[in-house]
Amino acid sequence: MKKLLSLATAALFLVGCEQAFTLEGEDANVQEVTEKAPSELVVGVSISTLNNPFFVSLEEGINNLAEENGTKIKSLDAQNDTAKQTNDVDDLIQQGVDILLINPVDSSAITPAVESANAKGIPVITIDRSSESGKILALVASDNVEGGEMAAEYIKQISGENVETVQLEGVPGASASRERGKGFMNIAEESLNVIDSQVINSFF
Repeated sequence: MKKLLSLATAALFLVGCEQAFTLEGEDANVQEVTEKAPSELVVGVSISTLNNPFFVSLEEGINNLAEENGTKIKSLDAQNDTAKQTNDVDDLIQQGVDILLINPVDSSAITPAVESANAKGIPVITIDRSSESGKILALVASDNVEGGEMAAEYIKQISGENVETVQLEGVPGASASRERGKGFMNIAEESLNVIDSQVINSFF
């Protein structure tokens, strides 16, 4: 988690210091690039949920680095609601943020918000989960497929092969949930007896 936090915050300020994009005219391909110091940036942050300690730590890491650099942060909690997150991001766009950091609730549902930011020339960085469409400047995430494989290997290690196992999956529609599930089944199909799989609608 510490590595993910460091990468996310480093990406935020690397992008912010080097370039903040603004579109001018009717041609979306015509862009004027404006350099800004960290102290001049306004960064919009949309977190999927602050009911999870992982994402609370993620937000704290962003806020801590922002405070060190004099950067203004506007952070919103989507409360695991895709419609609320889309509205939140639209609000941040209307407020004229320079950069958007988005931790999507749903990788597909966030697409219109990402495309709206693209249309305004606002760089988008996604964290932990990707967006299925739209232009993303960077995705900062761990290797979720490998994480799922590691979980299955650990179960095999402590319980032995072919042990009866139930898989608890995270938020439906989140790329991280799909990737962890894929990684888990890569190992589980050969080494474990998966008797059921349940969605718990939570990040873990």
